[in-house]
Amino acid sequence: MASETGSFEFADREESRDLETLEKSLTYWQDAWRRLKKHKLAMLGLAGVLSIILFAILGPAFSRFSYSDQILDYAKTPPRLDIYELADDYYVFLTRDYHLLRVSEKGELLERIFDTSKDLEKKFYTYFDAKRNLEIELDFSYNLLPGKEAGYDFTLAVNGGSPISEVTKTVHNRTYPFGSDSIGRSILVRVMYGARISLIMAFVASLVNLLIGAVYGSIAGYEGGGIDILMMRFVDILYSIPLLIYVILIMFLVGNRGLWTMVIALGSVYWITMARLVRGQVLSLKGQEFVLAARALGVRKRAIITRHLIPNTIGPIIISMMMMIPRAIFTEAFLSFIGLGISAPMASWGTLTNDALSGLLSFPYQLFFPSMAIAITMLSFNFLGDGLRDALDPRLRKG
Repeated sequence: MASETGSFEFADREESRDLETLEKSLTYWQDAWRRLKKHKLAMLGLAGVLSIILFAILGPAFSRFSYSDQILDYAKTPPRLDIYELADDYYVFLTRDYHLLRVSEKGELLERIFDTSKDLEKKFYTYFDAKRNLEIELDFSYNLLPGKEAGYDFTLAVNGGSPISEVTKTVHNRTYPFGSDSIGRSILVRVMYGARISLIMAFVASLVNLLIGAVYGSIAGYEGGGIDILMMRFVDILYSIPLLIYVILIMFLVGNRGLWTMVIALGSVYWITMARLVRGQVLSLKGQEFVLAARALGVRKRAIITRHLIPNTIGPIIISMMMMIPRAIFTEAFLSFIGLGISAPMASWGTLTNDALSGLLSFPYQLFFPSMAIAITMLSFNFLGDGLRDALDPRLRKG
C-alpha cells in the first residue's frame, strides 16, 4: 500500500485478507440452481408444480369422498350457496333442479327435503320435513310472467306463513368446495384424481424421452453414415403419422380404452423429438478432443455414449423433457375430451370438461375448475422449462 512519501509498503496478512474478494467456487448444478433462483417466473412455476403434486397425491387422503362416490340428492350444487333461514337455526338451499336441501349455517349439506306435491302448470311445489314438522311451499310462478320465462325467482313459505324471497346469507359449500356434478360427485376430488392421471402422463413422457429418445438419438449421431440415415428415416416415418391414429390402432389391438392405452400411445411416439435433439447434440460433440481421447484409449462405444456424450447433453435433455410434459398433459386431456382417453368412472381433466359442456350456461363452475387446473399446470411447467433453459444453456446465460 502507498505511504505518505509516495513509496510503497507491504500490507500485513490481516490487511491483505480484508482486501481480497473471495468467492466460493460452484459446481455446474449449483451454478444452475443459483441462476434458476433469479428467474422469478421459473420459481413461480416450480411452486406451482410442487403444489400440483401435493394436491394430487395428498389431497384425496383428506376427503371423505372418492372419485366415483355419488349422492344423487346433492347433485349440481354450486361452490357457493344462497341459503334462506326459514326458522330458528333452520337453513335451506334450492338447487336449479328445485331440490330443497337443508344446510347448516356454515354451508354443510345435511339432507334433502323431498317434495310431497307439485303443480308444474302453476309452478308450485310443496315440501315436508317430518323431523321438524315443517311444510315448505315453493312458488316460482313469477317466472311465468311475460319476459320472465328465463328467470330464477321464487318465494318460500313455511306452514302457510309470509313468503320469503330475500337470501339470508351466501356461504361456501363445505361439503363440495368445488361443487358437485350432475350425479352428485365431488368435483374437487375428481380434479385431484385427474391431476394424478396428468402426472402419470407427464412421468411417462419424461421417462420415455430419457430412456428411448436420448439413447436412440445418441447412437444414431455417434455411428453416423448409413446407420444414422436408416435410424432417422424410421423416426421420420413415425413422425409423419398423427398421434390420434396411434391411439385408435392401440385401442383396436388392446380392445379397450383406459390409462394404460394412453400410456402405450404416448410412449410409442413421444421420444421422437428427443431423439432428433440428442442426435444433433452428439453430432457436434463427437469430434471434440475428449471423445477422440476416449477412443484413442480404447473406451467402448457404449461407455463413450453413456459416460461422455449423454452427460454432456444433459442440459438440452432436461429442457426438452420439461417442455414435453405440458404437451403430454394437454394431449391426454384432449384425447379424453373426445372420448379416446380415460373411461368412466375414472376422473380425468379431459373427461371433466367434456361432461361439463352440456350444462355450461347453468353450471359454469363444472367447466371452470378442470379448465383452470389444466391451464395452471401447463403454465407452471412452461415457466419452469423456460427457467431451466436459461439456467442450463450456457449460450443464454447472462450472469
